[in-house]
Amino acid sequence: MTKKSLCVVGLGYIGLPTAVMFANSGHQVHGVDVNERAVNLINNKQLHIEENGLQERLEAAVDAGLLTAATTPEKADVFIIAVPSPINPDKTANLEYVRQATASIVPYLEKGNLIILESTVPPRTVEDVMMPELIKAGLDIGTELFVSHSPERVIPGRVFEELVSNDRIIGGINSESAKMTVDLYQSFVQGTMHETDATTAELVKVMENTYRDVNIAFANELAKIANTLGVNIWEAIRLANFHPRVNIHQPGPGVGGHCIAVDPWFLVELDPQNAQMIHLARKTNDGMPSYTANLTRDILKAKGIEKPKVAVLGLAFKGNIDDMRESPSVEVVEHIEALDLDYVAYDPHIKQNNLEKQTQDIEEALQDADAVLVLTDHQAFRDYQPEHLSKFMRTKVLIDTKNALSREKWEKAGYSVYVLGDAKN
Repeated sequence: MTKKSLCVVGLGYIGLPTAVMFANSGHQVHGVDVNERAVNLINNKQLHIEENGLQERLEAAVDAGLLTAATTPEKADVFIIAVPSPINPDKTANLEYVRQATASIVPYLEKGNLIILESTVPPRTVEDVMMPELIKAGLDIGTELFVSHSPERVIPGRVFEELVSNDRIIGGINSESAKMTVDLYQSFVQGTMHETDATTAELVKVMENTYRDVNIAFANELAKIANTLGVNIWEAIRLANFHPRVNIHQPGPGVGGHCIAVDPWFLVELDPQNAQMIHLARKTNDGMPSYTANLTRDILKAKGIEKPKVAVLGLAFKGNIDDMRESPSVEVVEHIEALDLDYVAYDPHIKQNNLEKQTQDIEEALQDADAVLVLTDHQAFRDYQPEHLSKFMRTKVLIDTKNALSREKWEKAGYSVYVLGDAKN
C-alpha cells in the first residue's frame, strides 16, 4: 500500500478518530479544525472529546510524527472533510460548514488529489454544495480532481472497533474516484467496501438513520399504548423480538445525537410530499421530552409532594459517552423548568456545566431531591447503591426512562420505581 499525505478537515467525534486511524496506519496526516483549543490539545496529545481507545492511539500518532493539527489546511494527496451538518431551527439542513470546509481546501488542491466527504449530508450535497466550490480550483473534476462520499457508520463508544469491522459505502462521482477511495480505506477497513455513486451513498446513510428513527418512534408509540393496556412494553418488545423477522427498538425520553435526530429531516426537506411517515416519526420522537417531563410531574403530584425537586441523571444522548449533541435530556430539562419543577442535573461524562442547574457532584444533585430521573443509561448509574443515594434525598422515587436500573435493587432500598412504558409500576 502506497503511503499518502492526508489533510483531514474537522477534528471532532468522527474526524479525529479517522485522522488517528490513518496516522496509525502509516499515512502522514495533517488535521484541521477552527477550534484553536482543540488543535492545541491534540498537538499536546490531549483530548477534547471522549472515545474509548482514542488517547493511546493519539499518543502513538503524534509521537510517531504522523499526526499534526492546525487551524489551516496544507497541501496533501487526499482531503477528507468531516465537519458537522446540523439542522437549523426551521428543520432545514445547515450545510454551511461543509461549504466552508470545501472552500478552505481549494487553494491547496493539485492535479490528482482525492477529496472525500465523510459528513452525513442530504442527497446531492456533493453535487450541489461541494462541486461549485471545487471547480474554483481550475482542475477538471473526474480526470484531474477526484471526489467521493464515504459516510461514517460508527457508534460513539465503539468508533475504532467499527471503523475497522463495519462495511463501508463508497460513493464516487465516477468509478475512478470510488476506486481511489477504496484503495485508501483499505489501510485499515476490514469490512466489505461497496462502490456506488455519490448521491446514492448520501441517501444510503440518511436511510440507515431514518430507519432507526422510525423504529424508535414505533417503540415510543407502543410505550404509550402499553400504559393504556396496562402492560410492560419492555417485556412485550423482548418477546416480540424472538420472532426471526422482527427487531423492534427500545422506547426512551427522545432521540439524540448528530445522526438519528437530524438526518430524517433531510428527507422531509427534500420531499415533504412523500416523507410523511418519516415526518410523523420525527414529531413523535421530538415529543418524547415533553411526555417525559409531564410523566415526572404527574408521578410527583400523585405522591402529594409540594414543590418537588428532581435529580436529573444523564445529559449525554446515549450511555457512556460525553456527547450532548441533540440530546433529548436538555429538552426534558427545559420542559421540567416550564412545569415549575425544581431540578439539578448531573452527568459523570460531561466535565463542564452546560446548564444553569448542573453540577459535577452527584450528592449535590441528590440533595433534598424527591425523585431520581434517569435519562441516559450510563454504566455509572447502574453501579450506584440506592441505599447510599437515599441519604441525601427527601423522597425516594426513581423514574427510569431507559429501563436501565435494577428495579429489584431500588425497590429493596425503599424506592417507588417507575419505568417509562411499564404500566405495572
